[in-house]
Amino acid sequence: MARESDAPEPERSALLGPKEVRELAERLGVSPTKKLGQNFVIDPNTVRKIVRLAGVDAGDRVIEVGPGLGSLTLGITEAGADVTAVEIDHRLAAELLHTARAMQPEIFADESAPRLRVVRSDALEVTEAHLGSADPEVLVANLPYNVSVPILMHLLELIPALRGGLVMVQAEVGHRIAAGPGSKEYGSPSAKAAWYGDWRIAGTVSRRIFWPVPGVDSVLVSYARRAEPLGDEGERALTFALVNAAFAHRRKMLRQALQPVLGTLEQTVAALEAAGVAPTDRAEQLSITDYLGIARAHARGTSDPAALVR
Repeated sequence: MARESDAPEPERSALLGPKEVRELAERLGVSPTKKLGQNFVIDPNTVRKIVRLAGVDAGDRVIEVGPGLGSLTLGITEAGADVTAVEIDHRLAAELLHTARAMQPEIFADESAPRLRVVRSDALEVTEAHLGSADPEVLVANLPYNVSVPILMHLLELIPALRGGLVMVQAEVGHRIAAGPGSKEYGSPSAKAAWYGDWRIAGTVSRRIFWPVPGVDSVLVSYARRAEPLGDEGERALTFALVNAAFAHRRKMLRQALQPVLGTLEQTVAALEAAGVAPTDRAEQLSITDYLGIARAHARGTSDPAALVR
């Protein structure tokens, strides 16, 4: 019979569990706040599920928003990917590299090119300068509930090279992002997200995998970039202005709702009819390609369409 001292030590987990998350938070004096939308993931199995559904492979360049104490970050690096983590909380941003070095020292095997880089910034204020040469291609994030859609739209516009990813968001928001025209959830976020690619609900997660436990359910939403862009930046800006106007007055017919962007009633009706859209349609009936068609029809009838979205 082997002596107790000869027994093999249990394999050390490379991810954070409930005990490690709470110990880290206590040591840092961190209490999750609603203001920053902080709900920390405490279940390694869920972390690995998210990474798997996101399709993260070794060598991928991932951008993560709101890494917090590092639960999801370590799941991504465990899969062999490089991570640029954007964190607004200065205490968490400063600690993340120390946690990763303790849990997964192999990330820093090449000190000249570590596989984890932390950017201290509000995600809504991240610029190309923050990203430097990181060149992210996949987005994986547990997005703060209170600003998930604005962050998502900002990153999609900022990083057109994103080929796909997976975000965890409040269930209501997730269904809105993935909704198609004519559904009750379809709205401005749905139409704008569709400009960039295809979105679908990839799974659900239990409230119990978070600390603190949130008062709402969450879903996983996957993204795959379009094979070809729908249009150029000028067309996107005008199309999004039309989407904003339409859903700001979604009970009105488009011939009324779109006048703030398209001009007079006559100009608005002309653009709608030229695009093959009935002036009596309403916002939720149109796909993003319909809105693009209206933008292009209007652009053909004005010498400076960009002036309408400045």
